[in-house]
Amino acid sequence: MLRRLAPYMSKYKIYAILCPILMILEVSVDIIIPYLMSFVVDTGIANRDISYILRIGLLMIGFALFGMTTGIISTHLGAKAGYGFAAEVRADAYRSVQRFSFANIDAMSVPSLITRLTTDIDMLGMVTMMSLRMAIRAPFMMLFALIMSVTVNAQLALIFAVAIPVVAIMIVFMMRKAMPIFSLMQKKVDRINAIVQEDLIGIRVIKSFNREPHEEKRFGERNDALRDTALKAISLIILLMPVLNLVIYACIVAVLWFGGQMVIGGTMAPGELITFITYITQIMMSLMMLSFYFMQLTRGQASAGRVIEVLDTESEIKNPVNPLTEVPDGSITFDDVCFRYATSSENILNDIDLSIQSGEVIGIIGSTGSSKSTLVQMIPRLYDVSRGSVSVGGHDVRDYDMEVLRDQVAFVLQKNTLVTGTIRSNMQWGKEDATDEEIIDALKKAQAWEFVSQYPETIDHPVAQGGANFSGGQRQRLTIARALIKQPKVLILDDSTSAVDMHTDQKIRNTFKNELDEITTLIIAQRIASIQDADRIIVLDKGQIESIGTHEELLASSPIYKEISETQERGLMSA
Repeated sequence: MLRRLAPYMSKYKIYAILCPILMILEVSVDIIIPYLMSFVVDTGIANRDISYILRIGLLMIGFALFGMTTGIISTHLGAKAGYGFAAEVRADAYRSVQRFSFANIDAMSVPSLITRLTTDIDMLGMVTMMSLRMAIRAPFMMLFALIMSVTVNAQLALIFAVAIPVVAIMIVFMMRKAMPIFSLMQKKVDRINAIVQEDLIGIRVIKSFNREPHEEKRFGERNDALRDTALKAISLIILLMPVLNLVIYACIVAVLWFGGQMVIGGTMAPGELITFITYITQIMMSLMMLSFYFMQLTRGQASAGRVIEVLDTESEIKNPVNPLTEVPDGSITFDDVCFRYATSSENILNDIDLSIQSGEVIGIIGSTGSSKSTLVQMIPRLYDVSRGSVSVGGHDVRDYDMEVLRDQVAFVLQKNTLVTGTIRSNMQWGKEDATDEEIIDALKKAQAWEFVSQYPETIDHPVAQGGANFSGGQRQRLTIARALIKQPKVLILDDSTSAVDMHTDQKIRNTFKNELDEITTLIIAQRIASIQDADRIIVLDKGQIESIGTHEELLASSPIYKEISETQERGLMSA
């Protein structure tokens, strides 16, 4: 893990070097001050030499101020290095996620990715900072204090030969117990994030169905599970602290007993005994710091493993060695295509053979679960086929540079996503250098200009997060316009006019037929009215093509299409 993550520290290596150096200087000062204190007691106070006491006292104050300064600077540098390192890891992890295929995202899940890019990387930043400070301070403090203890009284220092191994054994035991608990904690956090994300996105549905108590119960169960797991981890720390305190107090009692006998016998000065007790406290506090650090390190290792998994996950969808950089036209061919998800053993698409001419308008319809969306997601390589091939412009999509292919295949998904900004900035997702005229033209073709033109700011009208300040139909029209402004060779609309009224839907279809005749257009729809004017309509059933034809041909030849049509006609008549 260290080798994998170390390169992210390169930008902050000067801070990472200076921080421990300054920390060692601070520790040295902390060690020197108790030693000077013994001279105050054994020489200054014993001889009632006020000037000597003042000289040593001022020297101690000077050392204390120096130690405070180096400590403050060290803390600042450690924070910059630790959280700067975390920022570098987060940036690269985010870039890695952007390269993920849909299959990668399905495997890790969005809530888990959110946890990994936030909580887990924050933990890495904190552990890194602690590694530069606490992990340096504690062992050096213990080492220097041990050396000084032996210097002061070697016989009395033998007490540590018993105390330190006891504490070391406890720390190792706790680490082995804590590792699986902290890994489980992060998974519980994933589950909390999942339900929070789901409930906040669907808050309107929850309120409209009065399901708040049910969702509160669901959240409560997951929240309680996280609490219980966290309590298990905290219980280990709670158990460790009394043991450490017991060892510390036992050491102090032993030193007071044996050291007191030495003072009475004249083999040890009183100031040396006071100094020795101070070193005991420093040694034991160092062990406590190390135990806390190792507990956090254990949690950090669990987080590091999850973050490295994101960094090292490679999308199975990659550019070929010498990719094609131009899409000749919008023709599409499916040749014996089968597909199954990585987590499934069964195909959800079977034996798809289909040829679409450039410029055709193709409708796709079928019952829920017939894999309509999955079929079209093969075209821009959002998923790769499990068997067979998909070609665009006469070439297998796997032979194209992905950026080139996706620039020429505009996709409007079922979930209409607009980003915070303005209508202009959202349109520029389709084309970064789009002029006002191009934006307005695309809005007109998508039948969105009729409401955009009513805003005082027109295309500079603000867009709230997710496009919450627009209706469902308006969001759909804006996302269609964003796709059209790319001027693609293939346009895919995945049920993208479901929230649009019939009159507007008809206008959009007329635009596709009359003004976009050079663009191959695939329209997935639930309403037959949305695709009945298409050049051809594909009927899918259970992952296979049941029929292909015009509206009239399918009414005569396809039982599924006829049933859908009759059902929708009865619904319209009853309405």
